[in-house]
Amino acid sequence: MASYATYEEAERAVDRLADRDFPVERVAIIGQDLQTVEQVTGKLDLGGAAWRGALSGAVPGALIGWLFGLFNWADPLVNGLLLALYGLLIGAVIGAVIGMIAYSMQGGRRDFASVTVMRPQRYEVVVDDEVADQAARLLGPGA
Repeated sequence: MASYATYEEAERAVDRLADRDFPVERVAIIGQDLQTVEQVTGKLDLGGAAWRGALSGAVPGALIGWLFGLFNWADPLVNGLLLALYGLLIGAVIGAVIGMIAYSMQGGRRDFASVTVMRPQRYEVVVDDEVADQAARLLGPGA
């Protein structure tokens, strides 16, 4: 139907269709030509690797400890929140150790932290064939 450089432009086109009582449940916004973008967030050292590992291990550890307390899989006299705290601490320690080991095994080849995202180059607004003519009239240059 139409191609847009940004998601916001595609969103505005669908909003225009919705404002004109078009059946928007027959519309899709499709990201085309995906590219991977890795944004470097900073330098990574052994302490940073340990910290990131501790953070990633703490949450699952707390959840597992909480589940043990919730279902009384451990001593029923021990409070579920206390088990969650123990799980958080144990998960953080295990995560920190794993983070340090993984960092050390890379041998200095990747001394930076990053975040990877997928980003489309353009956005296509597509509609079902049965309503394509109506959408073209509503989005056309004279609309």
